[in-house]
Amino acid sequence: MNRDTQNVLLVLLGGALVKIASTDLYLRYVKPGNQWYLLTAGAVILVLAGAALLRDAWLARAAHPRRRGGGAHDHAHHHAHDHGEPHSPWLLLLPVLAIFLVAPPALGVDSVQRSAAGNSVRGAADPADGRFMPLPAGQAPELRLSDFVARAVWDGSGGSGGLAGRDVTLTGFVVHRAGSAELARLVITCCAADARPMTVRLTGAPDVPSGTWLRVRARLLPGSATVADGYTPSVRVLDAEPVPAPAEAYEY
Repeated sequence: MNRDTQNVLLVLLGGALVKIASTDLYLRYVKPGNQWYLLTAGAVILVLAGAALLRDAWLARAAHPRRRGGGAHDHAHHHAHDHGEPHSPWLLLLPVLAIFLVAPPALGVDSVQRSAAGNSVRGAADPADGRFMPLPAGQAPELRLSDFVARAVWDGSGGSGGLAGRDVTLTGFVVHRAGSAELARLVITCCAADARPMTVRLTGAPDVPSGTWLRVRARLLPGSATVADGYTPSVRVLDAEPVPAPAEAYEY
């Protein structure tokens, strides 16, 4: 691979970064706060690749008179040099093609099904002072799934978290495994590479295919988020409606 081809690949790579960062696509891979890092990285790659292309074109133009009469020796040397070049730079095409042609979706059902059953306690950590803020006012306040799991694990008996006897609204995608239906959401710290699932077991949910996004009004079944069931709380579904997948598929 010659330098011109390498530089063109860098242009494509920088363009791919700018493309995903200028739309909601980047939310499939990283947190919202990383948008400007992606835009900056893509712009820098584009500038450096463009500068390298212009520099190589100028050097080639300046060296053109000296190439006359190079003959078979130059041709043989160039041919041998091409055969000795590594092919690894072509791997840069893989992320470029994935972004421009496929645009991989956010992680979902497969990631949950491949993970061990149950929720990670570190993903549902207790508050530093041992207390939660009271639930928002309203008949069925909306909670992030990870917040609901944290309250159910550490305060499910009805303390300051206030889940006992309260209806809440949760949004996530349905996953069928081990004979039960779960409402799931993936939580990321930085990017999709560190995603971990948060799940809630559904009782009385409508029979919908895995991957269907639901907005449910539900009530915690007390004492269900224990070590024995992998810190997975169970809820009784009071109402449910399918919703479109949100642009921000992950929780943070």
